[in-house]
Amino acid sequence: MAEIILGLMGGLGLFLYGMRLMSDSLEQAAGARMRAILEFFTKTPLRGILVGTLFTAVIQSSSACTVMVVSFVNSGLMDLYQAAGVIMGANIGTTITSQLISFNLSALAPAIVMAGIILVMISKKVKVQRVGEVLLGFGILFMGLNTMSSSMAVLRESPQVVEIMGSLNGHFAALIVGLVVTAVLQSSSATVGIVLLLANQGLLDMRICFFIILGCNIGACVSALLAGLNGKRDAKRAAMIHLLFNILGTIIMYVALTVALEPITHFIEFVSGSNPGREVANAHTLIKIVEVLILAPFIKQIVKMTGWVVRGKEETEEEGFHLQYIGEKSVYSPTTAVFDAIREMERMGHMAISNLERAMNALVTLDEQEIEQVYQVERQIDYLNHEITSYLVKVNGTTLPADDAKSIGGLFHVVNDIERIGDHAENIADAAEARLKQNIGFSESAKRELSSMLDMVIKITTYALDMFSSNNQEHMQEILDLEDQVDETERELQESHIQRLTRGECTASAGMMFSDIISGLERVSDHATNIAFSLLDDDPIEQQKEERAKAAGR
Repeated sequence: MAEIILGLMGGLGLFLYGMRLMSDSLEQAAGARMRAILEFFTKTPLRGILVGTLFTAVIQSSSACTVMVVSFVNSGLMDLYQAAGVIMGANIGTTITSQLISFNLSALAPAIVMAGIILVMISKKVKVQRVGEVLLGFGILFMGLNTMSSSMAVLRESPQVVEIMGSLNGHFAALIVGLVVTAVLQSSSATVGIVLLLANQGLLDMRICFFIILGCNIGACVSALLAGLNGKRDAKRAAMIHLLFNILGTIIMYVALTVALEPITHFIEFVSGSNPGREVANAHTLIKIVEVLILAPFIKQIVKMTGWVVRGKEETEEEGFHLQYIGEKSVYSPTTAVFDAIREMERMGHMAISNLERAMNALVTLDEQEIEQVYQVERQIDYLNHEITSYLVKVNGTTLPADDAKSIGGLFHVVNDIERIGDHAENIADAAEARLKQNIGFSESAKRELSSMLDMVIKITTYALDMFSSNNQEHMQEILDLEDQVDETERELQESHIQRLTRGECTASAGMMFSDIISGLERVSDHATNIAFSLLDDDPIEQQKEERAKAAGR
């Protein structure tokens, strides 16, 4: 008996590891692209259902999909109605795993494992290695199934085991078993896989399998609930949508199965060709599809129900130092970790741009309150710089989608560039304070020149931040042209201020201050250009320089 138990444990371990390896590798290989699809094609609940089904079928993990959705809601990129559609679709997509298991590819498992190992060991390309890991996980999964199946075949010969399994004839008891096992394993697919093997060995009656599968529905909600636990109010509500959908769906199907168990069982047996494994897989898929068809028209009502369960208004942050998309109130998912960091950096960037405008306005108006506000915002920018950098260090130590992993280095540079823009705003505030204390005057022409250069710098910085945060390359050439224009303007203004000094139109103190400010604005433009092209593989600036050098050589 000890040998049988060890065989079951070893097989289950291989099965869970194979599933985890396959899911994680798929998520890393396609996570960034699938994330973009998930964000773009979920404008309506129906699209959300279709995308949620496709996404979960690809990455083989409804938990990963749901956690990602909770993260999107937490970041404000997806509302609860969109999230509800994706979550419903994820419930259908997760049945693909049981369908694959039901075809019993155990005989091919060693060959699949070898193919995966060859790709991982020979290829130097990360994406090819990820494909190899997917194959490796797929093969290990079926080797685990084969090990468990062999052990269960021996158990079938034990009268005691047959008696124990036969005693599981209570519908509600079967539901609880499915719930508990899924909550422990953190995978409904794993539980359904075990049920499928037990049914194949004749240890479980199909009628009981139905109710164990219903229990899996609720047990599968644990991951999303844990993900939303520390999130904002709407993140908690998104997790609650998953739970309410599965509870309501389970109640509906429980009643339907209790009332019409025999006709439903005969139908499943008929479409499955009396193959117990196929019967379990088809029952799993059918239950999920019927639940979605029944509950999809009531998405609005389900979302409203989450408001009754998770009460209260969204906590408002004080005007102090805080993180909005990462940190304690965030939902951490490797697939969205870099995306959330970019959102936080975008917020930091807009803060720096506004502070630059505020500082320049204070330089002209000499408003003491505005000068102090510049210093206050700069302290918050410094805080964000420290926290985002720490977050990126932590994220860099995790397993990320391939495209996201490549961008981490660029993100460190962007945080630094944004912080330097904030420093230049502070320098201008220092100049405003000096003007106020020393009664330094600026000529009207100097003010106009500063205003004109600031407009160009704000424009290039805004375009750059948009290009960085949303990969919008619409203004790429304009950014390059503005960078040249700012450089040329800085040279012209330096010359014009020297002429004013020569004519005695401004003091030496004003002249030095003016020179420092326009030099600082020019450096802000440089930082903005760095931000714009930080995540591109090719550097257009270097390409432009090379083209100019070739043209000059002709």
